[in-house]
Amino acid sequence: MDSSEEDEFRAFVSVRMERWRRAAYLLCHDWHLADDLVGTVVGKLFLHWRRVSATDNPDAYAQRVLTNAWIDERRRPWQRELPADVLPEPSWTPPDSTGDREQLIRLLARLGRRQRAVVVLRFYFDHSIEETAEMLGISTGTVKSQSARALEMLRTLSYATGRPQ
Repeated sequence: MDSSEEDEFRAFVSVRMERWRRAAYLLCHDWHLADDLVGTVVGKLFLHWRRVSATDNPDAYAQRVLTNAWIDERRRPWQRELPADVLPEPSWTPPDSTGDREQLIRLLARLGRRQRAVVVLRFYFDHSIEETAEMLGISTGTVKSQSARALEMLRTLSYATGRPQ
């Protein structure tokens, strides 16, 4: 993008920024998310400015990008979670003794990198299979198979050391 195109882009965005922000707020009812959505729109418009500026109606194009950004945001997994007034009791208790922690660290060190990452994300950070797959850039099936293999390996190693977990 040359300097004249960049100046044209800046002028286009500066005139419409506040209107996009208000429109984003009307979609999501959250000023912080509205700011994020507008930032997404500006970034996408900048990347494709030559194509956008060549369209008959760049405002309509920008509005479509804003709406699609909001729809994409709504599809994210954390949007399906509902806040609770009271947190549930944890289903597990962390190891109390230093020996247990050290054994856990030694057992995890015996796993391969991917298996270790899957176990830590799934069972320590309590991420879903889908979240873990997305974070690691692997399929959900791979997360499931790596989890199963890693847990079996941990059980085997744990029994071999004489301290079943």
